[in-house]
Amino acid sequence: MSFRYEVRLSGEGGQGLVLAGKILAEAAAIYDNLNATQSQSYGPEARGGASRSEVIISDDDIDYPKAVNIDLLLALTQESFDRYSTDVKPGGIVIVDEEVVKQAVPGNFRLLKIPVTQLAREKAGRALVANIVALGIIAGISKIVSENALKMAIGARVPRGTEELNNKAFQIGLDEARRLIKDKIIEKPGK
Repeated sequence: MSFRYEVRLSGEGGQGLVLAGKILAEAAAIYDNLNATQSQSYGPEARGGASRSEVIISDDDIDYPKAVNIDLLLALTQESFDRYSTDVKPGGIVIVDEEVVKQAVPGNFRLLKIPVTQLAREKAGRALVANIVALGIIAGISKIVSENALKMAIGARVPRGTEELNNKAFQIGLDEARRLIKDKIIEKPGK
């Protein structure tokens, strides 16, 4: 039986969500030999405007490249949660940055309030890598793409000289996902 997994990374311009989407899609397509598409949408402002990146991963052909039945939503702003949480399929996962998404209303999805930016700032030393921390969380929770594939895609995509920082951020996210599973906040994933 084939699978299709849809991810929407949402927030505002400057948070690196387009880069995170590209990394996720490339990890799936290039390193895990799956089919993947990535699309993006952002406001006219370079920073501060609405931004989203969508990734569809499948072991079969992808006939429509837009996410319409979201399995996992990352919302790094209140606006992105408000706008996109209704697109998550029943039983899907919504990860919000609890530092900025203060009114995360429960829905027919599993809601995870995680201090994504705080983890990046305090454990990696730079809030700028919150997008990569989020990728680690997504990888650890969904298991839709292998950790090794994501590490290779990160190394290929991040600016030269930042590989060590980004690898550390990814590991912080993986560790947070493992903690959530260990503490039974979310069940162990299965592909």
